[in-house]
Amino acid sequence: MRRNAMIVCLLMATTGAFAQAPEKDSLQTVGLQEVEVIATRATAHTPVAYTNLSKEQLKKANTGVDMPYLLTFTPSVLTTSDAGAGIGYTSIRVRGTDATRINVTTNGIPMNDAESHSIFWVNTPDFASSLQDVQIQRGAGTSTNGAGAFGASINMQTQGISPTPYAEFSGSYGSFNTHKETVKAGTGIINGHWGFDARLSNVSSDGYIDRASVGLNAYFLQGGYYADNTSIRLITFANKERTYHAWNYASKEEMEQYGRRYNSCGLMYEDEKGVQHFYEDQTDNYIQKHYQLLLNHRFNSQWNMNIGLHYTKGDGYYDQYKTDRTLKEYGLQPFVDADGNKVEKSDLIRLKNNDNDFGGGMFNVRYQSRVLSLVAGGAANWHRGNHFGQIKWVRNYVGPINPLQQYYYNTGRKFDSNFFVRADYDIVGGLSAYADLQFRHIHYTIDGVSDNYDWNTGGMARLNLHRDWNFFNPKLGLAYNAGGHRVYASWSVAHKEPTRDNFTDSDPLHYPDAERMFDYELGYSYTGTLFSAGANLYLMDYKNQLVVTGQLSDTGNAICVNVPDSYRAGIELQGALRPVQWFDWQINATLSRNRIKNFVEYIYEDEWTNPISFDRGDTPIAFSPDFILHNSFNFHVAGFDASLISRYVSSQYMNNARSAEAKLDSYFVSDLALSYTFRNLPAAKELKVGFTVYNLFNKKYCNNGYSGAGYYLENGLPVIYRYAGYAAQATTNVLATVTLTL
Repeated sequence: MRRNAMIVCLLMATTGAFAQAPEKDSLQTVGLQEVEVIATRATAHTPVAYTNLSKEQLKKANTGVDMPYLLTFTPSVLTTSDAGAGIGYTSIRVRGTDATRINVTTNGIPMNDAESHSIFWVNTPDFASSLQDVQIQRGAGTSTNGAGAFGASINMQTQGISPTPYAEFSGSYGSFNTHKETVKAGTGIINGHWGFDARLSNVSSDGYIDRASVGLNAYFLQGGYYADNTSIRLITFANKERTYHAWNYASKEEMEQYGRRYNSCGLMYEDEKGVQHFYEDQTDNYIQKHYQLLLNHRFNSQWNMNIGLHYTKGDGYYDQYKTDRTLKEYGLQPFVDADGNKVEKSDLIRLKNNDNDFGGGMFNVRYQSRVLSLVAGGAANWHRGNHFGQIKWVRNYVGPINPLQQYYYNTGRKFDSNFFVRADYDIVGGLSAYADLQFRHIHYTIDGVSDNYDWNTGGMARLNLHRDWNFFNPKLGLAYNAGGHRVYASWSVAHKEPTRDNFTDSDPLHYPDAERMFDYELGYSYTGTLFSAGANLYLMDYKNQLVVTGQLSDTGNAICVNVPDSYRAGIELQGALRPVQWFDWQINATLSRNRIKNFVEYIYEDEWTNPISFDRGDTPIAFSPDFILHNSFNFHVAGFDASLISRYVSSQYMNNARSAEAKLDSYFVSDLALSYTFRNLPAAKELKVGFTVYNLFNKKYCNNGYSGAGYYLENGLPVIYRYAGYAAQATTNVLATVTLTL
C-alpha cells in the first residue's frame, strides 16, 4: 500500500511540474485526434447496424468488471464469466457469434490473437479507463484490419491527450474481495505541442466460483506531439495476469453435492474423510505488452492521412495438475514402482506455454468533399507463435526426467494483409450510395509436433501445415438521412479462415475449408428530442460454417466440420424515451432464428470408438438464444444518478443437436446502480461516490457451459448418455466506488 501511495504522489507531482497554460491553438491541434481512426468507423451514412458508446457511458459503468460487461446492454450482446462475477476470463457474443468471429481493434490495430482469432479480455484489465469511445458494428460491418469480422466488430479508440492537466484516482471494493485501484494523470498540452498521459491499474477478485481468483496489473502510457496539421502519438499499454482456472464448470450433480460455486479445476485427490484437496498453482499466467505509433496528417480541408505501426509481445503459460495420465502421451516411459508394479499412468503437473510476437503497419488516406467521402487503406501484419509443453512434476516417477522436460513444440507463422477502398456518395436529397471493396491475403504455417498423442504412429502428432487464402469482400448499400430519419439497406460478403485449433485438433484428412457469409441488413431509425426508435432486420447466410458435430479426429479431439448451409436471421429493436429532463428509459431487444440445415450428429461408444450418426434435421445453433431483452430506467437529479438495468435471455442449447440435457435455462437479471457527484470542491474538480447492486433479485442462473455425449451397448443396442457442465453466475453482490478528479 505504501508503494502504491508513493506512485500516486509521484504522478500527481509530475502533473503539476509539467503543467503549463496551453497556447491558444492547443484545442485546435488536439482536435486532430478525432479523425485518427475514421477509416474503420461507421457513420450515419454507412448502411450497417452499429452502436456508439461514449467516454462518459463507459466511465459510468466502469466499476471494475471486464470490458465485455461494459458492453452488455448494447443490442444482441451476451456476456459470460468463468469466475461468475464479471472479472477474469470473460467473453462476449454478438448475435450468437463467439469471440473468434468478432473483430476487435484499438486505434484500428488488431487485438485478436492471430492464430486463435480470440481476444482474451483478461489481458486488458481496466482498459476502459483509457478509452475515448467504442463502436460496436453488428454483421459484416466496414472493412477492418486483422481477423475477419464474421458477425460483429468492436472498434476501440484510446483517449487523446487532454488539453489541460489533470489527475484522477478511482477505487472500488465489494463482494468476493473484489477491488480495483486506478491512478491517472496528464500534463495537458505543454508549449502548445507536447502532452503526456499515464495510468496504473490493479484489479483483483476472489471470484464467485471457488478459488476463481484473479490478480491483474496494467499500465497505459502515451506521449503526443501536435502541430497545426500533424499529430504523432506513441502509446504503450501492458498487463500482467494470474488467474486460477475455473473453466471446468460444474455438472448439476456436482452442484447438488458440493454447491453451485463448486470448481473441480486443480482437484488432486479426495481423502478418506471425503475432503477434496486442490493444487494451489492451477493458474494461468501471462504478460502482454502493446506498442503503437500513430501519425495523423491533414493536408487540407479535404485530404488527410493516418499511419500506424504496432508491435505486441505476449509470453506466458498455464500450470495444470492432471490425474491418472498415460505417461507415453507426455514423452515419458512407464516405470516400475517400489512394489514391483509397472506404472503406465500417474498424476503429473504440466505447463503449456505461449511465446508470441505480433507486429505490422496500417495506413489510410481520406478525401472528403460536399458529396463524396472516399477512403483507401490497408494493413500488413505478421505473427510468430511458439507453443510448447513442459512436465513440471510426476508422482513417484522412477527414471530420467529433466526439470521442465519438454514434450511438444510447434511454431505458427502468419502473414495477413489487406487493401480496401470505401466510398460514400450523396446522390440527392439525403440519399447516399455506399461501396466498400476489400481484398485480403493470408499465409499461415504450423511446423512441429502438437500436444496430441497419435496412437497410430506412437508419438506426438506431427504438424506440417502450409495454407494460403485470398478473399474478396465486397459491401454495397444505400442510406437515406433526413429530419432525424435514417433508412439503410446493404449486402456484404465476408470470409473467415480456420483457427489454429481447427488444424491442431484435427488431422490432414479432416482439415477444414474457409467459411463464407452473405450479410443482408435493412434498418430504420428515428432520433428526436423526446424519443428515438429503430429497427434492423438482418440475415447472415453462411456457407461452410464451422461447427461442432461430435466428430473426433484420429487423436480423439472434437473437431469443427464445415456444414453446407446455416444462417442467423432476426430483428433488432431499439427505443429511448426522455419525457422530462431528469428521467429517461432505454430498451432494446433481439428476436432471432439461428439454424443449421440438415445437421448430422456423431456419437461415439465410450466417447472414443465406433461412431454412429443421427440426422437431426434443422437444429438451433449452439449458444444462440432466440430472444434477448435489455431495459434501463435512468434517473438524474442534480448530482444524483440512479439506474435500474435489466436483461432477459431466453433458453439456449449448448450443442447443435437440440438436446434437452444440454440446455441453459432462460434468465432475467437486474442491477441497481446509484451514485452522487460532488462538484466545485475547494481542492478538486469533482468527487463521485457510487454503489452498485448486481443481480438485485438474487437470481440463480448459468450463462455458459459445455456438453458431451457417448453411448454404450445394452442387449446389442446403443444407449445414448449425455452430460453437461454449467457456469454458475453470482447471486446478489455489491460493489462500492469512489472517484476523485483533481
